[in-house]
Amino acid sequence: MSVILTTGRIYYKKRFFITLRFIQNDKKQPYSYECHPDDRKDLFSIFGKTTPYKMQKTLGTHNYYIYIVTNKNKSVLYIGVTNNLKERLYYHQNPEPFSKHFTAKYKCFHLIYYEHYNDIETAINREKQLKGWLRSKKEDLISSFNPEWTFLNNEI
Repeated sequence: MSVILTTGRIYYKKRFFITLRFIQNDKKQPYSYECHPDDRKDLFSIFGKTTPYKMQKTLGTHNYYIYIVTNKNKSVLYIGVTNNLKERLYYHQNPEPFSKHFTAKYKCFHLIYYEHYNDIETAINREKQLKGWLRSKKEDLISSFNPEWTFLNNEI
């Protein structure tokens, strides 16, 4: 019989792979197996089992945010996703010296909009959706949430 020791995600070229670590009764060393989540193979077939293993999310609260930051003149919009909004805003406000990142180049660190999600896939899909919108539609969304376009950095 096999026992799962740990599960994790490895990111490679913006796609994640599931890593499963097993230990078998007859072997002392753990065995690692990596596959992409879309891979439909029976993960337990490596041990001669026929029962498919289904990855399940951990229980608990998960916080993911999509956010829009702008510069002082409100002429540039940047959309991002994070699991710690306060920390991400800190990094936008305090970039590394000579950073070539978009937010550092255009001095975008004033928060004007955010949404909270419990699921990362939902948050990423929403971020992609917003990035595909025209600026006018983004401005309407921000105005419905923050009519005066006040900077919300201190309210987080």
